[in-house]
Amino acid sequence: MTEKIETETKKARYEYLEDLPGIGPATAQKLKELGFHTVESLAMATVHELEPAGISEKKALAIINAARSSIGIAFIRADELHRMRQNVLRLTTGSKALDGLLGGGLETQTITEFYGEYGSGKSQICHQLCVNVQLPPERGGLNGAALYIDTENTFRTERIVQMAKHLNLDPEKIVKNIIYAEAYTSDHQMFLLENADEVIKENNVKLIIIDSLTAHFRSEYIGREMLASRQQKINKHMHKLIRLARAFNAVAVVTNQVMAKPDMFFGDAISPIGGHIVGHTSHTRVYVRKTAHGPIRIARLVSSPYLPEGEEIFKITENGIEDVSEDEKTKSSGR
Repeated sequence: MTEKIETETKKARYEYLEDLPGIGPATAQKLKELGFHTVESLAMATVHELEPAGISEKKALAIINAARSSIGIAFIRADELHRMRQNVLRLTTGSKALDGLLGGGLETQTITEFYGEYGSGKSQICHQLCVNVQLPPERGGLNGAALYIDTENTFRTERIVQMAKHLNLDPEKIVKNIIYAEAYTSDHQMFLLENADEVIKENNVKLIIIDSLTAHFRSEYIGREMLASRQQKINKHMHKLIRLARAFNAVAVVTNQVMAKPDMFFGDAISPIGGHIVGHTSHTRVYVRKTAHGPIRIARLVSSPYLPEGEEIFKITENGIEDVSEDEKTKSSGR
């Protein structure tokens, strides 16, 4: 078995789609029209997704397998997986308390979801992450760029400039390393992500943000009869996001709206939009809520593959995401 595994990992590396066996210029063009611009994104595709390019099932499987072997996707032993996990990177939020709650920061190759009511600070966290991702690793960054898909017109470069200045970074360089797109509909939102692989690769994107994930879906798919269709689309969208995060070793972040549950008599009567589809696809879910103490927020880790549930407090100031001082903790202890 060891020999088999080693043989798999020693296969040829392909840089461009045209390098893959069985792909000529015409087929490569059709794949690009479907949103597959890189070998990495093709490695994460399914046979069904390649059908519109006029590729037979057998040929599609061969192409995908070649792409997967090129970037090292194969059966591996758990000890090798453990070593690979050491290569998972972490991105700081700017708050040591919040980082601690998340096991040291936001992980690459996974989706982190921040959900909460309007004004709870979800978009502020996203802005801060766009700045932090450009920091060197020794400062909690990933030396990379950010890709920001904005669905509610909440992104503000002025806020980025404030946060960059506080960290003694050049605001002009920081803004230049954020690739931004506003999504006008749910279909447009999906199109942007499905065609993002080349942008991610060319710009060394290490953070992919969708703020917010569910806004368009919620407003366009109204009524029970449209629920199944909405959930299928959100499911496809989320799976595309996780494939990109894994292919490019990037942090994926989504923000989510919430709805009230009037029939809830015990526990929190607020729940995130998207149901089980979003819940199962988001690896880490964080519920952010306001307090009566101005800039102070409470972050609750609701679910994680390996971290325990818990709560921490942080604050959102003119400088960005910061830790709460001991004096502020004492004042807000009543919450």
